[in-house]
This record gives sequence, structure tokens and C-alpha cells, in this order.
Amino acid sequence: MKTIADTIVQVLVNAGVKRIYGIVGDSLNNMVDSIRRSGQIEWIHVRHEEVAAFAAGADADLSGSIAVCAGSSGPGNLHLINGLYDCHRNRVPVLAIAAHIPSDEIGSEYFQATHPERLFGECSHFCEVIMTPRQVPRTVTMAIQQAVSRSGVSVIVLPGDVAALEAGKVSVPEHVYHPTAPVVHPSPSEISRLAEYLNKGNQITLLCGAGCAQSHELLMQLCDKLKSPIVSALRGKEYLEYNNPYYAGLTGLIGYSSGYHAMMDCDVLLMLGTDFPYRQFYPEDAIVLQVDIESSHLGRRTPLTYGLCGDVKATLEMLLPHLTSEHDNQHLEKSVSRYAKVRKELDELAAGKPGHMPIHPQYLTKVISDAAQANAIFTCDVGTPTVWAARYLQMNGQRRLIGSFNHGTMANALPQAIGAQATEPARQVISLSGDGGLTMLMGDLLTLKQHQLPVKVIVFNNGALGFVELEMKAAGFLESGTELLNPDFGAVAQAMGLKGIRVEDPSMLEGAIQQALAYNGPVVVDVVVNRQELSMPPKINLKQAQGFTLWMMKAVLNGRGDEIVELAKTNLLR
Repeated sequence: MKTIADTIVQVLVNAGVKRIYGIVGDSLNNMVDSIRRSGQIEWIHVRHEEVAAFAAGADADLSGSIAVCAGSSGPGNLHLINGLYDCHRNRVPVLAIAAHIPSDEIGSEYFQATHPERLFGECSHFCEVIMTPRQVPRTVTMAIQQAVSRSGVSVIVLPGDVAALEAGKVSVPEHVYHPTAPVVHPSPSEISRLAEYLNKGNQITLLCGAGCAQSHELLMQLCDKLKSPIVSALRGKEYLEYNNPYYAGLTGLIGYSSGYHAMMDCDVLLMLGTDFPYRQFYPEDAIVLQVDIESSHLGRRTPLTYGLCGDVKATLEMLLPHLTSEHDNQHLEKSVSRYAKVRKELDELAAGKPGHMPIHPQYLTKVISDAAQANAIFTCDVGTPTVWAARYLQMNGQRRLIGSFNHGTMANALPQAIGAQATEPARQVISLSGDGGLTMLMGDLLTLKQHQLPVKVIVFNNGALGFVELEMKAAGFLESGTELLNPDFGAVAQAMGLKGIRVEDPSMLEGAIQQALAYNGPVVVDVVVNRQELSMPPKINLKQAQGFTLWMMKAVLNGRGDEIVELAKTNLLR
């Protein structure tokens, strides 16, 4: 007998789905059994459904196609939600199968009852309940089409008993969804008006994001004509940093002073493919122009002089012939020179001296970057691992950097590394994990073992929620509730059947990282890094300065003056 579950699996097979991430539960039994019998989709058994959603998001990001995760009724599919929020905000196509309670119990406050069609509404473009066989092909097809065409999440809600119903003669379309790539660009009159603003500008800066992914060469031509520096948002780093003589660095809370000043000193700011959210880092007096494929993004971060809807690459191809080359290069040279100085200072901080413990996280990240393969995939936890990744991982056009850069959730790095490695088994995948993030979903180290995924997990072990501590200090609070009592993560890995390494002395670091990256299997490298390392934003406002002073006064009055001494030793006496 062909069941509804069998029909759904056939739709997924026809859509090219190779993997489903999830945890088995009674309401999912029919789906999982159908997946097993099909033999065409791998069930990747994770230890937490949140991991399943994160992994699917990384899978979709790297494959450029639909990825699937699943959760059983009630608590099972609720665990998907945080990961799905991240996928939705990262604009990657993910389909979630949310199993549901028996259909005749809906509305009766049955065991594990929720209303998934309501709960998933805010983190999806499409969320519908399947109740009859005839719904299946069209509903699943619509779900996948919505996810792919709108670059986000779709959810199908499936009661466990409905999954077991006989499907009858329902046919499944051979072509389940239709990926399209329309070229969207402004009208000729809009291009002319944009060019007019740029041709009149004297000190033009570009702020570029992930929307510039396919536009590196065109951006170099644009900068050459306008004599403009490029400042990148974090999600633009991997596409803009390499082979770029116009680069002025990152801006924002984890950026560089050079990027900040390149934006503040301009008289024209051109935003390309970015929805950079921090309003305090935008210039107040400049002409601001924006090009974005999503017209709803225009002007929502800072007041615009002019906004256009279009794909960055297509827009630049139309724009370049309209631009003059009569721009002074003083602003460009000043911005690039500032970046070179900042880059030199940052690299000088990435040093380790034998016996000088704990290890500087800058040094750890640089060692990883230098030793990693040319096409490595990096994931990074939110907080200080993202700071160090942004500043010290060198991109080259082949490497990828995946993180929770829009949603900003903890514990994303290991789950995303699982999805990345499952999708790209031949590539090196390195997770830059914070000790707080790792311990939140540490059980899924076992997924690496169970599925033999050779992910290299590098733990930035500073015994604290480090970025939160810095935020508290900047606001004048004595840090509390941030200390982490950690195990030896290398020993934990060994107990789980993985290779585990612990590093405390800088003299051992390079050898340990090289050993881990060369190992044919999953590895956890526990690196004890400095808790007191400062990672301040490029713009320190008066309130932050006052807050930091207040923190120092409180620390002394509360008998914690040794922390101030340690802070000074760490950041001043290298």
C-alpha cells in the first residue's frame, strides 16, 4: 500500500533532496520508515532538532538548493524553531516537516498538542497542514516553490495518522519545483539618475554586503572609476576581502576603525546588496544611495537620498558606462592607508610566545586561517568567535564563512558544520566554537561520530560568555552570570569516541592545529584562550567610555581590582 508518507518522500526525491536532518518520534514513524524503504534519501540523525534546522540551513546555503529538516509533534518540532528563524533570516531555502498529533485529537488539548501552523508563521513564507491524500503533491510542491523562489523557510504540518493513510492513485509530478533566475535591474532613467549622483560626488564610499556575491570584478571597475573605498558588512566579507586594493575593512560592532571612518568621511555613500542594521554607523550628512534586490529594504536602516530595486551585478553592468572617471583619489588613498595601518596592528596582536598563557584568541584564529585548505568552509559561533573570524580569517574567493550573522543566536557553529560537511564531504569544514555555544548543543558531537563527519571543532575556551562580559563592562555593570565551569573538552571528545586535543601553551598551538586538520576524522581541539581580551567596536561613544570607567570603579570597590590589572596586562603589556 502506498501511503501519504510514501508520496511525500517521492515528491522530495523528485525535488533532488538527498538528506533529511531530524530526530525520530512516534508521529514521524511513518515518514522515517518511508525514507528507509525508499533508499534514496539519507536520514541524518541529530541529537537535538535545533541542530537539524541549522544543519539544513548550511546545506541549503552551500548547495544552493532545497534542504529538509523534520521534527516530531509538539516539543520535537518546537525545537526546530530557533534554527528555522536563522535559516529564514539568512535567506536560505529550507523545508521543515513538522509532525503533528493525531488528526481527530486536534483541538482537544491532547498530549503534546500545539498549533504549529500558528507557531511557524513568523519564521516561514509558507505553512500549511496536510489532511488528505489529494493535498500532498500540490502542497509539498507549493512549499518547496515558495522556499526556493523567496529564499526562506516553508513548513508542512503532517499529523502522524494522516501520514499512514493510503495515498490511492495520487500522481507525483516529475518536476516538483521550478528554480528561476530572473534578471532584475532598475530602469534606464533610474540608472541615469543614480549615475548623476555618483558623478557629482567627491568622496564616495561603497558599503557592500552579501548581495555582491557575484560582482567582485564589476565592483573593482566601479571603485576604479569612482576612486572609492569598499567597506563591507560581515556577510560581504567572504566575497569582497580578497584581491581588493580598494578594501577599507569591516564596519559595525565588530569592524575596524578604518571602515568606520571611510563611511563617516564620505559625501556620498552607495549601499550595494546590504541590509546592514546598525544605524549609529551610518553618516548623518552624506548623500545615501541604495541598490537592493528587495525593494522593501530600501531606506529602512538610514534615510535615503535615492533607492533602487535591482540585482547588484545587473545594476552595475548598466551603471558603469554612465560614470565618469574624473574623481580625486585622496579619499580612497586615505581610507586604504588607514586600513593598512589597522591591518598591521591587528596582525601584530595575533602572536603567541611560549609560556605566555593563556593563548590570545587572535593568534589562534590566525593559525587556523594559515593552516586551513584554500577551499575550507568555516562556521563560527556568535560572540567572540565571530569577532576573531571577521578579523583574522583570510578569504580568497574559494573559502566560505557561515554563521548566525542576522539572527545572532548562540550554538550555531557545530550544527552548521554538520550540515556543511554532509553537503560537501570532500571539503575541509572547521567550526570556530565558543565554549558557551558548544556546551549548549554539545550532544551533537556524537552526530559527528555516528555519521563519520570529519569536522574539526576548535573551541575558544575562555571560561566565560566573553562578548556578553564585554557588553556588561561597556555598560558599567559588574559582570555576573557569565562564568562557565568548563571540562577539558578534549577529554570529553575522547570519551565520545572522537579525537580530542587540549592546548594551553602557545608553543603547542601550531602543531596541534596542523595535527587536527590532517586527521582523517572528527576532532575537537580545546584551546584555553584569554578571557580578558578586548574586542571593542571601532566607534567608542561617550556612554561606553563612561560605562567602562564605572565598571573599573565598581570592580575596585568590590575587591576585584585584580581583574583590571589582568585586563591591562592582556591588552597593553604584550
